[in-house]
Amino acid sequence: MKSRNWVRFFLSTLLIGGISSGIIGFVLKWGEYKDLFINFEIIEILSILFWLFGVGLIFSVISQMGFFAYLTIHRFGLGIFRSVFLWNIAQVVLILFVLFDLVYFRYQLFANETETLLPYLGIALYVFLVGIIVAFFKQKDTNKEAFIPALFFMVVVTSIEWFPALRVNEENWLLLMLIPIQMCNAYQLLMLPKFTNSK
Repeated sequence: MKSRNWVRFFLSTLLIGGISSGIIGFVLKWGEYKDLFINFEIIEILSILFWLFGVGLIFSVISQMGFFAYLTIHRFGLGIFRSVFLWNIAQVVLILFVLFDLVYFRYQLFANETETLLPYLGIALYVFLVGIIVAFFKQKDTNKEAFIPALFFMVVVTSIEWFPALRVNEENWLLLMLIPIQMCNAYQLLMLPKFTNSK
């Protein structure tokens, strides 16, 4: 990738992280913020938006670090296993392990006596379904061999990037970090070939 295209790729991913965090932040706390819009308190709205945008830039940088780390890991995996088939099996095992962790270990650590497993199962299912959708489009854009690596990236790497919010386990922070990271990860995964092939 040429340096000019890399800069464009980096900045566009930053923008996605910032904008998505701004929108999601207002949606998640609409009950608190709606009076600001009703009373047309522009300064207050802009200050909150600026803060959310800045947080989104941080999420975007985390996402980009994870993406380039995964590109390296993927090459190492292919080199170690010396077979796409065996490397794909290893990735599927890791995907299942991470999904299990998202349900079982989070439930063990954070659930109280009245909570059921369903909310923990729901978030893991959501991460998996988003991964399936993005992997499907990646496979459609490239080839069928891209499905498992794309799913691995969208499930395993996203979960690793999401770890700071997972530790806090506060619902708004979980979603505020997860959704922008998913959007940045999906964008990078689907758009990288267009940037590498562009002149």
